[in-house]
Amino acid sequence: MIIQKLSEHTFVHVSYLNTQKFGKVACNGMVFIEGNEAIVFDTPTDDDVSIELINWLENERKYKVKGVVATHFHVDCLGGLSVFHEKHIPSYANAKTIAFATQDSVTMPEKGFESKLELDLGGLRIINYFFGEGHTKDNIVSYIPSEEILFGGCLIKAVGAQKGNLNDANTEEWSNTVRKIKKEFPNIKYIVPGHGKVGGTALLNYTIKLFENK
Repeated sequence: MIIQKLSEHTFVHVSYLNTQKFGKVACNGMVFIEGNEAIVFDTPTDDDVSIELINWLENERKYKVKGVVATHFHVDCLGGLSVFHEKHIPSYANAKTIAFATQDSVTMPEKGFESKLELDLGGLRIINYFFGEGHTKDNIVSYIPSEEILFGGCLIKAVGAQKGNLNDANTEEWSNTVRKIKKEFPNIKYIVPGHGKVGGTALLNYTIKLFENK
């Protein structure tokens, strides 16, 4: 696991997934911290690295992990979810994510929502929003207004990235979904994609163009 500081209150956690098609893939998650509490966005890819992340937060940094948000049902988002549940850390996701996780017989997030869920951490808002289909039919993004940071997950591509895994994608709607994000959150400073380098709104523009119907 690699942990990178993004701002005073946010970190990117990076773990790795071995795939047949794409080889060894670096997968991004995020941590938001306020006071002595933390919320994690997407688990690391497996149980062992999830234990490592929780230990780093709770034992080394003395933060209480208050929740984990899974942005879609693939393993790079919830591969270590069982570890969070064992530690009685509540999990949140789109209701569709829970349904798809059930079908795949993987650990399911506990608390589902339909289109929008606001969480509070130390009085600061976290907006979790389903804007539409793209990488998957359930992909959400999470926005922290106080930081002007968007965790885009696999819905948002790093600049220069390829289209990636399209097994569960809706490529017809992908660009439209990202346009809605751009309109809803005009003041984004940083965007964390599911894979690749953190950037600014150029990531939105790149993703829109990548999947635009010519």
